[in-house]
Amino acid sequence: MQSIPPIQYRRSIQGISAVLLPWTPDWKIDFDSYQRGLERTWKCGLTPAVNMDTGYANLLSPAQRQEVLTVVEQAAAGRRFVAGAFVEDLDGDVVRNYSDQCVLIQDAGGVPILFQSTKLTQLPREKLVAAYRTVARNCDQVIGFELGKMFVPFGEIYDLDTFRELLSIPTLIGIKHSSLSREQEWQRLAIRNEERPDFKVYTGNDLAIDMVQWGSDYLLGLSAFYPEAFARRDAYWATGDIRFYELNDWLQYLGFIAFRDPVPAYKHNCAMVLAKRGVIAHDTIPPKALSRPNSDYDLLTPILQRIDALLS
Repeated sequence: MQSIPPIQYRRSIQGISAVLLPWTPDWKIDFDSYQRGLERTWKCGLTPAVNMDTGYANLLSPAQRQEVLTVVEQAAAGRRFVAGAFVEDLDGDVVRNYSDQCVLIQDAGGVPILFQSTKLTQLPREKLVAAYRTVARNCDQVIGFELGKMFVPFGEIYDLDTFRELLSIPTLIGIKHSSLSREQEWQRLAIRNEERPDFKVYTGNDLAIDMVQWGSDYLLGLSAFYPEAFARRDAYWATGDIRFYELNDWLQYLGFIAFRDPVPAYKHNCAMVLAKRGVIAHDTIPPKALSRPNSDYDLLTPILQRIDALLS
């Protein structure tokens, strides 16, 4: 039976929060609302992650993703951010495409995260690891990504031997793990603790956000709903404040609603929450994005009210 790593009490949690890309009712990107979302993420001490799943990276054109990156670079003014290197819709050599995208992100001041693609995940292990090595060689810092197929069809959760080999790449500073499986994440933490303690396992498990107790950090879509609440929760954990547990519970209730099947529709729930909180102007989602019924407002509202009360 797989042993569970020990709980790491009073540790500082590194929080990276995806930022929802909001839309206007005529299906244009609402950059005014987007910049408000970026600012509130930085202000509460979390690092924004852009051009990710929560930012509809797979539904944007390459030109739109570049426009997002340009807006973020200007807004950042030197502050840290993470950006997805998304190449699924690009022709040509996959390694070259990732390398080119990483250059664009680094030149904009961001840390690239290698969003998976069909060409990458179909490589045999030796070539896949070699691809990571080649891309990472020209990066000061880069983050890997394991994405379950419940999020996108071209995602893949690597086997443990592949994960172990990725740990040996010096500039690969961490990996976002989105299997929604505690067991698989605990396995990675155990290997990380033994072989490279400085390596970050960023939980992407929006159904088990308490994985931070066992040593995961996070890069979550759920934190886009209420980054201030996640930052407060993290501060409670770092100081041993028992208020961590109740706030974590209510944030998890939000995750249980938002990340039910079909999982990609969580982004509509995020738009609902942010619109209700006055962060974005509309709860519009782009064409081809999966939607939730308006009745979800009745489920989300009492949870938000409770989180508000816990933060007051």
